[in-house]
Parts: sequence; C-alpha cells; structure tokens
Amino acid sequence: MQGGGGQLVMDTLARHDVDTIFTLSGGHIFPLYDGAVKRDVRIFDVRHEQTAAFAAEGWAKLTRKLGVAALTAGPGVTNSVSAVTTASFNGSPVMVLGGRAAASRWGMGSLQEFDHIPVMRSITKTAITAPSTEEIPGVIEAASIAASVAHRGPVFVDLPMDVLFGFADVADLSAPVIPVAMPNPEDTARVGQLLAEAKAPLLVIGSDVYWEGAWEALAHLAETAAVPVIPNGLGRGLLPADHDLAFSRARSTAFKNADLVIVAGTPLDFRLGFGKFGDAKVVHLVDHPDNVANHVEVEATAAGDLGTIFDEILSAFEKKLQRPPDRTAWLDRLRQSEQEARAADELVLQSDADPIHPARIYGELRKRLDRDAVVIGDGGDFVSYAGKYVDSYLPGHWMDPGPFGCLGTGLGYALAARVVHPDKQIFLMLGDGALGFSAMDFDTLVRFNLPVVGICGNNGIWGLEKHPMQKLYGYDVAADLQPGCRYDQVVAGLGGHGEFVTSPDEIGPAIDRALESGLPALVNVVTDPKDQYPRSSVLA
Repeated sequence: MQGGGGQLVMDTLARHDVDTIFTLSGGHIFPLYDGAVKRDVRIFDVRHEQTAAFAAEGWAKLTRKLGVAALTAGPGVTNSVSAVTTASFNGSPVMVLGGRAAASRWGMGSLQEFDHIPVMRSITKTAITAPSTEEIPGVIEAASIAASVAHRGPVFVDLPMDVLFGFADVADLSAPVIPVAMPNPEDTARVGQLLAEAKAPLLVIGSDVYWEGAWEALAHLAETAAVPVIPNGLGRGLLPADHDLAFSRARSTAFKNADLVIVAGTPLDFRLGFGKFGDAKVVHLVDHPDNVANHVEVEATAAGDLGTIFDEILSAFEKKLQRPPDRTAWLDRLRQSEQEARAADELVLQSDADPIHPARIYGELRKRLDRDAVVIGDGGDFVSYAGKYVDSYLPGHWMDPGPFGCLGTGLGYALAARVVHPDKQIFLMLGDGALGFSAMDFDTLVRFNLPVVGICGNNGIWGLEKHPMQKLYGYDVAADLQPGCRYDQVVAGLGGHGEFVTSPDEIGPAIDRALESGLPALVNVVTDPKDQYPRSSVLA
C-alpha cells in the first residue's frame, strides 16, 4: 500500500466498504479529497459541518455500515460536536476525519491550531492523532474496527497537515476482522425460563437489534413464543407494522399489564419510564455488558450478539415447554387496545380544524406513503406526532434524532437517505424550530439534484418550551418564532420547490405537487400554536 496520506486513508476505508464521504471544504484536508477522487469515492459537500456529520450518521443508520465525515481543522471539527454526540447516544458507527495544524509547527500559532482530542475524546469511542504518514493505515483501521464493534459508536481521527500531505510506502494490512461477543448460555437459559413461565410477556426492541441485523431471529422468537413486540428508535420496522405481533398504539396497556418485560437493544431511559413497568419482572438484553441498566432492579440480563441471544432464549424456552403457550387472552387484549387507539386517531387525522391541527398533516401523508418510504423526523411536538402516526414496515426506514434530542439532524439524514435510496420516497418531517438549524442545506440537495419532500409543521413557537413554561410560571419568554414565516420561499429561492399551506384541504394537494416537482421541496404548513402534544413520558 503506497501513496499520499489522503490516498492511504481512502485505501484503508475501502476495506470497510466506504465509498461515500460527507464534508465541507477546507485546505487542511485537501489530500483526503485527492484520495477520494483517485478511489472514485463520492464526495458530498454541505453548508455546515454539523450536516456533514449528521449525514455520515444517517448513512450509517441506513446501511448499517461505517459513515464518514471529513472536516477541516478547528471550527470545522468543533462544529460537529453535537452531531458526534448524537451518534454516541445512538450507538452509530461514524468516523470523523479531522484536519489539524501541522505537527512540525505545533504551538507556534498556525491557522486554526486547536487540540481537538480532549474535546472529542469524551463523546467518541476513540480519539487519536495520526503520528506519521506511515502510521495512517493502522490508525484508520483500528478506528474503523472500534466504531463497528459492539457497542458501536463514533470515532475521531486527527490528521496533521504535514502527516496528511506526506507520502509513504507501507505493508498491506491483513483482512479486517470485526469481533463478535457471544452471550453466556446460563444467562440466556434464565431468560428462556422466565419467558416460559410468563402469562403476559412483552418484548421491547431498540436500535441495537437493528445494528446487529437481528430482525430474523427476533421474528422467529416472537412468533414461536407468541410474544407481542413494541419497537423503539431504530427498532421500528424490524417487524412490519402490520405484523400480527407488532404493537405501537397499545404501549400503555402493555406496560401496565405485562408480567414480564424483555427490553432488547435499548437503554432503560426516559423513553421507557426508566425501566419501571408496573409489577412486571424486567429483563435487559444488551450488545455489551457495560450497557446493562444499573438504576433499576432487573430479573435477568444477557449481553452479547443479540441475534444469538434471541436464538438461545428460544432454544431454552422450547426445552422448558412441551407445547406452544396459549397467549390468546393477552394478545386479544392488546389487539383491542391497539384497534381502539387507531380508531380514535382517525378523528384528529381527519380534523378540519382551523388553524390546522398538526395531526391532519399526518392524515394526508399516510394516504401517500409507499410501504418502503423513508420517513425522517427532526423536531419536537410535530415529530412526536410522526412517531405516533407513521407506521414503519422495513428495517432502517425510520430515522429520528434519538435520545440526545438534538435538533438539526434532518437535512443531513435526508441527504444520506436520498443517496442510499435513489428511487424511494424520502419524507422529512420538520418542526419550524428544527428547520432553522439546517435550512441552508436545501441548497446542498439542489446542487446534487437530490429530491426530498420536507414538510414543516409551522406553529411559530418553540412548543416543547412555551407550553410547559406557561404552566410553570404563568407566562413564557424566549419561546416565540415568526408566525407564518415563509420558509417555503427560502427553499424556492435556493432552487427548490415551495408550498405554503394555511387550510386543511390544501395539505394533500400541496404534498402531491411537491412529489411531482422532482425537486427538493418544502411544504410549509401553518399549524395551531395552541395545540400541545399529549405527552406521557417523563423527559427528565
């Protein structure tokens, strides 16, 4: 393996199926571009470094492969901090390649000289500076493996200018090996026994089940043991929403009445009541022992490859029982709750309220969604409605910011989604507050001819802050945006397609025109600022 520093980086990344990078141009990282061009690696340049990092994470979420962002020194790297932290919370395998002032002049005050490592170390699995051009392949290889090994997460590699602009001839690396941890059979046997004894079990699945590609093992376990499944995060779509054992609108009934709750591949955090499910026994299945919850009493745990864990639990379950369990009453109860909730949903999904109820937007969207559409959420209350009303049928076709709750993910995720899926519907659901973080990257979609339909729920406020502050203090401050702001005109001015909607009957036709335009589009829907999402989760 020989070449300039940038070529060595790209040659090493190619071993991990990296054929696309996201960036914002900077002189410190010119050799990376040169290496990408020589390797036919696609380069997508954006308008803000956070979008590049979010796009890299979006790529990882969509492909289950390493996503890569290349960012210039100093502010280029620091602009990515929230995006990298989001990837850390989501367990997404992302690599950020950072430019760095020359090592030979370190401490002399070079342009954008800043030690990124202490900043990035706290939010990545590993943060390292390449010491020499000869050592670039080994550093990139080690970081690539670190990002891809459970528990997955972001990594950071700093590349000093003189190192990156150098040339080296080094020995070829051996074939990459991603180690897989196997669970303790005694642990999975215990879970299988608990499942066999349960009368009303429940399986909650999260993003790590997706990362491990374990949805076939999940389906086999659920169907054989007759266990209802509730998805969380990237767990959505691992069982199709219309699968007989998939439930999304019966969460409250399930959590209150289950006698065993098995949570797989997600933390016991605020999204799951911090692991309290009435009187139910709780089991926590994780991809790495460090992720086992220690703030709540659990009946059993198992750590390791989640597909293997599901298979071993099923084996233990079948050894315990002579015949399949009769879960008819439990499943019928959940199905009734699901059906009642969905029937009640229709009232707001078809609402003719003026100002527009945000749920009506989803009522119109649902009529137009293909089964394999990718839906992305970036916002607060408006995206909470998306989580409630949008059904997912395939793995990796729903993306939201995740538990870090960082706004601004949407345009980066949408960029990656259109690149990965050139022929599928891509819908980006945006709160008007969230849109402000990355709206200029509609220009990126236009420049690269990447049609995505954005739909903005424009209530002119920071809804997650305004309503609670009024309840707490009787007034609110710093919670208002410009009412009816013409974000659609911004997108049109950037070369996209814009629609402005103020009445319910205009929503559907506006979405249709946006789809037909063949351009990056924004449907800007003015919604009722008095509406407040009926939230039940305790966020803090």
